[in-house]
Amino acid sequence: MCGRFAITLPNDAMARAFHAQPANDLPPVPRFNICPTQPVATVISREGARHMGPMRWGFVPHWYKAENDGPLLINARAETIASKSAFADAARKRRCLIPASGFYEWTKDAEGARLPWYIRPQHSDMLAFAGVWQVWEKDGHRLVTCAIVTCAANTEMAQIHHRMPVIVRQADWPLWLGEAGHGAAQLMQAAPADALEFFRVHPRVNSNRAEGPELIEPFDPGG
Repeated sequence: MCGRFAITLPNDAMARAFHAQPANDLPPVPRFNICPTQPVATVISREGARHMGPMRWGFVPHWYKAENDGPLLINARAETIASKSAFADAARKRRCLIPASGFYEWTKDAEGARLPWYIRPQHSDMLAFAGVWQVWEKDGHRLVTCAIVTCAANTEMAQIHHRMPVIVRQADWPLWLGEAGHGAAQLMQAAPADALEFFRVHPRVNSNRAEGPELIEPFDPGG
């Protein structure tokens, strides 16, 4: 799964990387502990151009009577996304990319304490998660929401968690965004084992209120 992540690049740098027009209301950065229900920067392709704007992380299907009418859908499983009623239409028509500098996962020690890890790219300073999005409206209230697509972990990531976000290579951005025809489903697989590195970080990140650059610094529990 993917339940927390960080973005440290400036918004204008991310927009340039995606060749996207940035919105004026993008969330401020850097952010070292992005949590579900918070706004996140996303990239979509519309009418021949890419746009970078905010969406709420937490997909709200159109039939929800309220934004909290059902489970909080922060992830969409690659194996079932095309058949799940919540995501099927979005998987075909409304795909997005979600920039990140890295993400967090947790293991547990013998006593059951949660041990956080930070996962980041080995060879670049940014990841692009595969995402899907949905506009939800009710009684004049409008939300643009998204979920991160996940898949079975690669052999390295499986050491700390059995799931991981689908990471789209730059060369495949046009296909995921619908600019290069059909076939996006083939991208919903784990990144190569050597694409990412991970290390323990301070347990402060266990709190969704924690913030600051020290959250993504390596932590030596015996130091």
